[in-house]
This record gives sequence, structure tokens and C-alpha cells, in this order.
Amino acid sequence: MRAVFGLVLVLGLGLAGFAVYMVQGYFEEQEQALARERAAASQIVPTIEVIAVNRTVSYGEQLTTDDLKVVHYAEEFLPEGAYTSAEDMFPRGTDVPRTVLRQMEENEPVLAGKVSEPGALPGITSRLQPGMRAFTIPVDVESGVSGFLRPGDRVDVYWSGRLNLGAQSGQEITRLIETGLELIAIDQSSEISSQPARVAETVTVQVSPQQVANLAQAQTTGELMLSLVGQGDETIATAIEVDQRSLLGIAEEIRVVEEAEAPEEVCTVRNRRGSEVVETEIPCTN
Repeated sequence: MRAVFGLVLVLGLGLAGFAVYMVQGYFEEQEQALARERAAASQIVPTIEVIAVNRTVSYGEQLTTDDLKVVHYAEEFLPEGAYTSAEDMFPRGTDVPRTVLRQMEENEPVLAGKVSEPGALPGITSRLQPGMRAFTIPVDVESGVSGFLRPGDRVDVYWSGRLNLGAQSGQEITRLIETGLELIAIDQSSEISSQPARVAETVTVQVSPQQVANLAQAQTTGELMLSLVGQGDETIATAIEVDQRSLLGIAEEIRVVEEAEAPEEVCTVRNRRGSEVVETEIPCTN
């Protein structure tokens, strides 16, 4: 009996030890699984629901709710102007569509800068910012940067002409008069797309009322030339003026006016002798 009891005891202790081992292994597996889940959760980027197009849409198309879908976008990298709900995109109701101003691809978030105001038709007026005006400048191959201009580009404007005022009257100069003006239309098109650039006859810029007056005066008194500003270039050009002398490196002639020598001072004394007056030179004393 004692032998059987001892055998049972040993067997029980073995089973108990095996059970403890299995339980420990289970807990270790659970802890490892939790650690993996925590690591995966730390890599998850918070997202937000935004409105996107469900197909490729082109310039001039009207967007309705049938053209839209909800997508998840990384909240940290959400672009400015994105819409998070249909109510935000159609504040006047879903029956008042918005018009596409820039082509968008499928699943691309709709941004405020790519659609018109509710109910507005595409055109220059939809591109103007509050307080700004549209001003058209005639151009050709030379003055219009050989046709490399598209809506959305920025240009510097130079004036070339002959001065009619002041000491420099009659002198021909070229001067930078406006910098970084945004083009909102080329000829009669304000579409921003991947279409090839073309030689235009007119360009329309977005300017303030004061700049309108400046450009109008410049057009009537000389010739305007455009210079294309590089994309992303935030450099502010300083005052630039070139005339023929500075262009060719000719120093300006300086006229020296020689002062005339003062006449030698002559001192005299007058004496009357009867009816005659006699004038006699004498040394001058200061």
C-alpha cells in the first residue's frame, strides 16, 4: 500500500508540476501577444473621415453627392481646406452643387481651393480673393515668357520706357514695378490643368486696386514685360532699375565748372583840385 501511495503521490506531483508549467507558458504567450498588440497600436496613425471624389473629375464639372465618398485620411497630414462632412461642403444644401476648378483623381480629398463656392460657375471671379481685382496684360512671345505661362503661376512685371520728368527726362530705363503676381487666366481660360503651355495674347493677374492703377499707368507710358517666378520661390525681389549707361558700364560724365578768378581788388582815393576830381590808386587795407 505504501508503494502504491508513494507512486500516486509522485504521479500527482508530476501532474501538478506539468500543469504549473503549462499555465506559466500560457501566461507568457498572453503577455507576448499583448506586447505585440501594444507595439502595433503604437504604429497606428489616427485618421479622420474626409470627403473625396469617387471618380476622376475634370475642370468645369459640377459636384453632387453622387460624385463623393467618405475616406479615412491621416489626421496629422490632413491638407488645409479639406471637408469632413457633406454639410460642410454644401452649406446651402445638397441641391446647390459646387463646380470643379482643378482636376481631381479618384479617392482624392476635395479641397476648398479646387471647387467653386456653392452655386458659382467656374471663371475668374471664383478665383479672386476678397479685396483683389483682375487686371489683363497684353503679351506676345517675348513679353509673355515664350508661352510658358499657366494659370496659378507667379510673375514679376518690368516696365520699359522713356522718362519725361526731372533731370533724367528723355532717358530710357527698365524698372521692376511688381513682384510675385498670380496669374488667374491665360487668354479666356482660367483652367489649371496639365494641358501644354501655349503662346497667349493676354494674361490676367490678381492684384489690389492700387496695383491696378500702377499697371494701368505703366501700360500707357511704356511696355510691360513678364518674368516667370519659380515654383515655391519665396524670394522677394528688391528694387531693380537699369538704364543704358549702367547696362553698358559707362560711367556718367561729371561736369566740373571752374570757378572764375575773382578780379583783383583796386582801391582808390579821390581828391578834388579845383573843378577837377583826381582818382589815385592806393594800397588796399583789409
